[in-house]
Amino acid sequence: MKKLNKIKGDAGEAQVYFYLENNKYKILQTNYKNKIGEIDIIAKKKNKLAFIEVKNRSTNAFGLPCEAVDKRKQLKIAKTAEIYLMQNKFKDCDIVFCVAEVLDGKINFIENAFEV
Repeated sequence: MKKLNKIKGDAGEAQVYFYLENNKYKILQTNYKNKIGEIDIIAKKKNKLAFIEVKNRSTNAFGLPCEAVDKRKQLKIAKTAEIYLMQNKFKDCDIVFCVAEVLDGKINFIENAFEV
């Protein structure tokens, strides 16, 4: 089951990757990992640096995909992003945390999904 979830997750991330490119985002990194955690996609659009969590579901029977990004997950993403920012110098960038929901193949991109 774990392998199947990984395949579904990767497919959702690929779908969001192309969605972002089609919406003028430059993909800087995918599956960025450090000692704290992982960020699915890091992208830039104009002066906006976006840290994007992708949640892929085939049904909303257990809630909307974005609901899986709870406060604990948000803090983990923010701490992971902080390390990324220390490693990579970005000047004059607005930082946004986004969630890309893929529900039954359709993307709902939530910019500024949360603040920390």
